[in-house]
Amino acid sequence: MADAASILAVSPVIPVVTIEDPSHAVPLARALVDGGIRIIELTLRTGTALDSLRMIADEVPDILVGAGTILTPAQAETAVSAGASFLVSPGVTPGLLRHMLTLDVPLLPGVATVGEVMAVLEHGLKVMKFFPAGPAGGPPYLSAIGAPIPQVQFCPTGGISLASAPDYLKLPNVACVGGSWLTPRSLVEAGDWTAISELAREASALQSQA
Repeated sequence: MADAASILAVSPVIPVVTIEDPSHAVPLARALVDGGIRIIELTLRTGTALDSLRMIADEVPDILVGAGTILTPAQAETAVSAGASFLVSPGVTPGLLRHMLTLDVPLLPGVATVGEVMAVLEHGLKVMKFFPAGPAGGPPYLSAIGAPIPQVQFCPTGGISLASAPDYLKLPNVACVGGSWLTPRSLVEAGDWTAISELAREASALQSQA
């Protein structure tokens, strides 16, 4: 089983994707792979998200699919059963974190404050999602956290674009960023997989300094 650090090393950008129509799931995932992105965080924000996750896990072996927006232990369990290779939460409670730690997949628990980082670190986890990155303070905030807590690696997500991603990726405590700009709803609904592949190609060319 991969660990969380190796998850973050797959790509400089993890696409954060919400799929309304499961028929888009497989072609979207293949478009990302064609653009050089071999990882996806599929959010559980729709009633059909688990169907989409299962289809990607079954039909696109070249991409690592994780489940995002994990809010409850039950969601974590059903996502793993559907084929999720890793779990991502926007934040964590003690109960949710304890339960996710019992599952046999890597975790990216969400944090937004120094206290939350320390609380997750107490459980031995040194890889975390920083969310919402832009509103929570952006690169200056993450740089400040890195001074007293240099052992933690982050995947900041929320309000990040192709233009702002390099400001995060140049930080030594940022391994990759999460972004929804690779799969805009208009392109997904239009089935413009060529355009999504091109966005993925641009993102895959970014470099992390971590």
